[in-house]
Amino acid sequence: QVQLVESGGGLVQPGGSLRLSCAASGSIFRLNAMGWYRQAPGKQRELVATITSGGSTNYAGSVKGRCTISRDNAKNTVYLQMNSLKPEDTAVYYCRTTAQPTIAPYEYVYWGQGTQVTVSS
Repeated sequence: QVQLVESGGGLVQPGGSLRLSCAASGSIFRLNAMGWYRQAPGKQRELVATITSGGSTNYAGSVKGRCTISRDNAKNTVYLQMNSLKPEDTAVYYCRTTAQPTIAPYEYVYWGQGTQVTVSS
């Protein structure tokens, strides 16, 4: 089994910073691409940032220059550092990862339960 647990969300004032963490646990053979998605009230879930196993990153235009995604493979953890936060960044942020469990020959997509980020004065 593979589980994803997000942390680091909370209430932040506009212009503030926040660091989200997502730790994968379980019997993992390989962690492949990992990323962060978000869903604001009344809107569809959208991509925020992704990072491949090789370290290549991709960002949504709305967060480019303000967010940095990184990963620590030794800890099976992906991070999202968010700076200069805006009210429109308010959303539930979800961790997503593609991983192959040790008990299966295939890779699967896993989602975390989400962590709330609220940017408000």
